[in-house]
Amino acid sequence: MLNFLDAPNSLPIASLEVGHHLYWQIGDLKVHGQVFLVSWFVIALLVGASLLATRNIQRIPSGIQNLMEYALEFVRDLARNQLGEKDYRPWVPFIGTLFLFIFVSNWSGALIPWKLIKLPEGELAAPTNDINTTVALALLVSLAYFYAGFSKKGLGYFAKYIQPTPILLPIAILEDFTKPLSLSFRLFGNILADELVVAVLVLLVPLFVPLPVMLLGLFTSAIQALVFATLAAAYIHEAIEGHGEEEHAP
Repeated sequence: MLNFLDAPNSLPIASLEVGHHLYWQIGDLKVHGQVFLVSWFVIALLVGASLLATRNIQRIPSGIQNLMEYALEFVRDLARNQLGEKDYRPWVPFIGTLFLFIFVSNWSGALIPWKLIKLPEGELAAPTNDINTTVALALLVSLAYFYAGFSKKGLGYFAKYIQPTPILLPIAILEDFTKPLSLSFRLFGNILADELVVAVLVLLVPLFVPLPVMLLGLFTSAIQALVFATLAAAYIHEAIEGHGEEEHAP
């Protein structure tokens, strides 16, 4: 009877292992090498596309130039809608970099068969399915909105923590911690869950079922990049304008 109960545990149902990574030792730091490899690939892809699009600029764009100009217009409209006509221009490169990096990273995990490339340990995947990447991106957003508020208002920026009453100081400080946490866990959770669902379905029903799920994954990956960039722009706008403040022209 005991042997019968132990039998299911001996079956090779799946080879998925959680927590195995390709570690690189850099000084006293131990980093996930597979995340850097795919991140460098995504960065090289974006830089290469930008160079190709601007190598021979045409008055009537076509091909890769048309695609990159469409992406630029999309990011510009996103930043304008969140930050306003007066403040959006300096933040277009930052918001655009966040959106394009996350978008291409998410799609690389869904479209490129990274698992065919064998590593000594771990496996290649989208950088955004690693919590370290999403936390790093969220911390960049935190630094950006602190910089935006401080550069616009100086030391007066910190007055928001005691408005309308100093009693709200702990809540205001807690809010600044929850912003990067919500950004990082939302992106990480959605991308990791999507990849796990596809992996399980491929193991169970390898022919037809994963295809619509993969298409849905592409859609949700794009939405997650849009949500992250939109919230980043909204947080920066909040730092610039304050809570419920309105600027009036003299």
